[in-house]
Amino acid sequence: MTGFLRVDKTRIVDEEGKQVVLRGAGLGGWMTMENFISGYPGCEFQIREALAEVLGRQKSEYFFDKFLEHFFGEPDAAFFKSLGLNCIRIAVNYRHFEDDMNPRVLKPEGFKHLDRAVAACAKHGIYTIIDMHTAPGGQNGGWHSDAGTHIANFWIHKDFQDRLIWLWTEIAKHYKDEKWIAGYNLMNEPADPRHSGLVNFYDRVYAAIASVDPNHMLFFDGNTYATDFSGFPDDAGTRWPNAAYAIHDYSVFGFPDAPEPYARTEEQHRRMRRSYEKKRAWMDERGLCVWNGEWGPVYARKEYEGDAMDEINDRRYNDGLSWSIWLYKDIGFQGMVYVSQETPYMKLFREFLLKKYRLAVDSWGADDKFVRDVYRPIVQLIKDNVPDEEHRKLYPFPVWTVEGRVARLARCMLISEFLVKEWAEHFRGMSEEQLDELAQSFSFENCLKRDGLNKVLREHAQLTGSA
Repeated sequence: MTGFLRVDKTRIVDEEGKQVVLRGAGLGGWMTMENFISGYPGCEFQIREALAEVLGRQKSEYFFDKFLEHFFGEPDAAFFKSLGLNCIRIAVNYRHFEDDMNPRVLKPEGFKHLDRAVAACAKHGIYTIIDMHTAPGGQNGGWHSDAGTHIANFWIHKDFQDRLIWLWTEIAKHYKDEKWIAGYNLMNEPADPRHSGLVNFYDRVYAAIASVDPNHMLFFDGNTYATDFSGFPDDAGTRWPNAAYAIHDYSVFGFPDAPEPYARTEEQHRRMRRSYEKKRAWMDERGLCVWNGEWGPVYARKEYEGDAMDEINDRRYNDGLSWSIWLYKDIGFQGMVYVSQETPYMKLFREFLLKKYRLAVDSWGADDKFVRDVYRPIVQLIKDNVPDEEHRKLYPFPVWTVEGRVARLARCMLISEFLVKEWAEHFRGMSEEQLDELAQSFSFENCLKRDGLNKVLREHAQLTGSA
């Protein structure tokens, strides 16, 4: 490999013009920790603050640094490559690079682990895409924006936008010569209520990156959680050369609240194809390059779903229309590999994780069967007192319905806040040696492989060739 990848109309190609199909997964829960991936409640900034209160700042930072060290390394890259996959989308949190109380000052350790991951992937012939999963102020109201609120303040405070443009400029300067980086995913799942703010931000950040790094591709997520391109300009192809457009295509059949079990029927296939084609229609009409940044179901777990686990998962392994699966590693919910139940971390948090499951405090793929009756009256209260259905379609509708909004605010944000201190208390009195042992639970050698999913990925990699 000698040159940078680039966009050529609808394709991604190498410097010789040969098509390169990026087949891979998202490295989530690492440089952007997420509650369902790593086993904590609430948002990353909340657990970092709580752990500092219990252990002190030095020990808490030691644990999180060891977590980053063990979560992804060369053994992970080697396994990933063995499946025939060739691209990892690395989700990062802006907080690794700057502090809210010291903005626009690059942290000296900011690139420490990211450099290591990029190098490990390059050694094994794997491209990386740097994905800004968490923006200052929160680019959407999800937990993964690490803002602790459902208001996406990024879109109503210009300084947040200016800071992210500064940060992308620093990242682009740092990696401008790294050819194993396929490109930069500028913002994960934006949710701009006015739609115009996103296009304005893309204009500004595109120009800023191009001024220091004219070679790398840029990946633009659609608005409203990478589903909507209706507010994008018709001249996008000439306005933003060397850019691909990212959709996120999750099928309802891959989640506990699916309207029916996935049975691979022709009607179900038709509905999935229709949803997928609708999301990419804007790009197809204009001859633009499409990249599916995320897809994938969640999986049943023996400790929660019991004997039904195998049947549920067999259905979900075959549910998908794209390559960049979400995600590579977690504690057993969605990952290609997952932390063994016999590790120190999983043993320590076994009862706590069961409580989280019963209370359905994580937004992503939660099964609310144990608490549904608690929240249903709140939903009904809103519907009874806001009879005009249009008044109930608050942005980001339809991604957030009334039921979904109540779940996020009343269940997932409120209840999780009260569990943060309990999570941190599990660490009280631990030595650095014990903290390192806990963090090692996430290392590749302490993980199990989701063989059914990996078999599907390997077979699809073979179908699309080795390029």
